[in-house]
Amino acid sequence: MYAAMLAPVLLLVGFVPLLFGAHWLVEGASSLAARLNVPRLVIGLTIVAFGTSAPELVVNLVASVEGRPALVLSNVIGSNVLNILLILGVAALFRDLAVQSSTTWSEIPLALLSALVVLVLANDGVLEGRSFSEVSRIDGLVLLGFFLVFMAYTVNLLLRGGAEEDPPLKLYSIGRSFLMIIGGLLLLMLGADLIVDSAVTVATRLGVSERLIGLTIVSAGTSLPELVTSIVAARKGNSDLAIGNVVGSNLFNAFFILGASAVVAPVPLVPGANLDLLVNLGASSLLFLFVFTGSGRHIDRREGLAFLVLYAIYLAVLIGVR
Repeated sequence: MYAAMLAPVLLLVGFVPLLFGAHWLVEGASSLAARLNVPRLVIGLTIVAFGTSAPELVVNLVASVEGRPALVLSNVIGSNVLNILLILGVAALFRDLAVQSSTTWSEIPLALLSALVVLVLANDGVLEGRSFSEVSRIDGLVLLGFFLVFMAYTVNLLLRGGAEEDPPLKLYSIGRSFLMIIGGLLLLMLGADLIVDSAVTVATRLGVSERLIGLTIVSAGTSLPELVTSIVAARKGNSDLAIGNVVGSNLFNAFFILGASAVVAPVPLVPGANLDLLVNLGASSLLFLFVFTGSGRHIDRREGLAFLVLYAIYLAVLIGVR
């Protein structure tokens, strides 16, 4: 009884070790790699990129192992919808977000493709005439294949961009770096375990689906790093970072996190999930269209407001149907 009463508090508390764990893991691993003379380009492409999505990744892997497929899919899709409609919406209110040519013609279309691919793979049962649909282990490998293509594109882009793309690093001793890595991993596991268990308890107690909890509270909490990064970047006038952070996170979520989760355990399509998949596709399509409308290659304040209104409508529908 007491566990059920404390579940909402534990759910929110779980995000604290999750986010601190991701920060310690990135800081410690980056410092250790630099001490071992690993090129900064490699550090940026692996440790830093993986670390910023570590909250979603660890929560999903724990949910997969514990047999909670509704949380797996809803966390990925909820994070991607939130990234575009809420995070870019809020960031655009601070300042018009200019979009680089490479982001316009490569990364945003690839994010749109990822939304379409996930929709198709998740509904493979319809295409094959089966009574159920899922993101299978084979589908997971397909998504990981797309992720490798995205990584190859990123490597090529950074190599052409020059040394200014190198991420800033803070160096620690090797011993402290190891302690930060171990501590970060332990905090990530603790936070993810608290979040998954508490989310299930909250959903059961309130009579709502795990899908709804995953689409709202869990996805919002695991997307906090992207939210903070994009808003700070927008306020400082660094719109490339604000948009690139969101688009890169969405690609990472769809291709790597969902792919890895499906390889661990197939992810069945739960009731109502197609609405979320279609909203994800619609949000990605709007992002692509908004780049070419209005002021051109910008996400302006009116478009940011449109994103926020659509996100509010989506939440109202979710809460209404539960």
